[in-house]
Amino acid sequence: MITRDDIVRPSADDPVVRLGSEVVGGPLGRRASPARAWWTPLRVLLALTFLTYGVGLVQKDWCRDHAWSAPGVYTHACYSDIPPLYYGRGLAAGDVPYIGQQPEQQVEYPVLTGMAMWLSAKLVPSSDDTAKRTKWYFDINALGLALAAGIAVAATALLAGRRPWDAAMFAVAPTLALAATINWDLYAIALLALGMLAWAREKPAAAGVLIGLAAATKFYPLFLLGPLLVLCLRAGRMREYWTALAAAACGWAAVNVPFMLADFDGWSRFYRLSQERGVGFGSIWFVLSQQGHAVPDGALNLIAGGLFAVACAGIAVLALVADRRPRLPQLEFLVVAAFLLTNKVYSPQFVLWLLPLVVLARPRWRDFLIWQAGEVLHYVGTWLLLAGYPPGRPERALSDDGYGLTVLAHILATLWLCAMVVRDILRPEHDPVRAPHSDGTAADDPAGGVLDGAPDALRLVPT
Repeated sequence: MITRDDIVRPSADDPVVRLGSEVVGGPLGRRASPARAWWTPLRVLLALTFLTYGVGLVQKDWCRDHAWSAPGVYTHACYSDIPPLYYGRGLAAGDVPYIGQQPEQQVEYPVLTGMAMWLSAKLVPSSDDTAKRTKWYFDINALGLALAAGIAVAATALLAGRRPWDAAMFAVAPTLALAATINWDLYAIALLALGMLAWAREKPAAAGVLIGLAAATKFYPLFLLGPLLVLCLRAGRMREYWTALAAAACGWAAVNVPFMLADFDGWSRFYRLSQERGVGFGSIWFVLSQQGHAVPDGALNLIAGGLFAVACAGIAVLALVADRRPRLPQLEFLVVAAFLLTNKVYSPQFVLWLLPLVVLARPRWRDFLIWQAGEVLHYVGTWLLLAGYPPGRPERALSDDGYGLTVLAHILATLWLCAMVVRDILRPEHDPVRAPHSDGTAADDPAGGVLDGAPDALRLVPT
């Protein structure tokens, strides 16, 4: 059991925090003990999370006061999908997502996201004032997403073992403030964090159910079953993997099958859109299109999907040939990052998917701040570009070349993190999580569950 005295002190562990601590008197002394402090790490982290989230809501206040009207919604960088979809998907009229909806009103998200949208609409007070009802809908969703953010940060802190303060990166992330209320992604992030925590507590069935539910909210959590397979194969813990996989399938099916049977066309809207959509903002494919090097629509799925598959294969080989088995969050981060870098679209809120994984995979403030700087630049660039759509509008529009540079900043910052994680895998002495503690002990994989400290059963040795 980890006590408060076992917790790694950031000011003694991280060079950036140590440097910053000089402002308040220097690093915490080795004889100092927070054992009787009421402000436990978890309580402080939750307070920081809600403070950051609140700052984000203040930043969105212009849009709330002006009914999310264009182009101000872009020039003030406060756009959200939540208000327009309240009426655009029939939620204000009481429609149940997926069932009996007209094609133009079909909800384009997985089932649990649609249910969150619907339940929030049910809580909106009756009124003839459209603007007032829209504000209520946004506020109700904002409250639910704040709770999801708190759950995700708390689960991340618990996953970090003796390093709960690493979750402060998540709690104070600028992108959490900026992107938290763009869409409903935080629900999937919270469910996935809970699933990872269940796996870390050696409860594979519960972990699988939560991963399945997360994938029924946003699709990307399913990708994490790949790294789990490779690491369980290397450690010879396949029984736990099959348990988690079967539970994930059951969890996903439990919420999806009723809608599939009720209205298959409405239910499948998300999957059809994912297949049929063309290039979208934020992706390398969009920038190539802007520069006159568009990939034909017929080849886009094959090329983007092929690159992601190649990246996943490379990650699997890395996991099997490394001298020491990688930590689970390291591979999870690499797989999700590979998907985001090769995907046809990179919406500004997708950065949230990586927040808990970055905290667990590479807990160093220097690298985190480099990444966040690139993502904030991309966030601002996206809205400035949209302020000028359709092309030719005068409202503080960003040129195609300027926008391309912001996308490049996001890509390079993410690749930097990927490079640091790969280095940590190949040279574990650089991994902050596996560095020896002051008492001489060293962690293996605090989030690994049955993988933590397990001997290898299979390893590919390069020739």
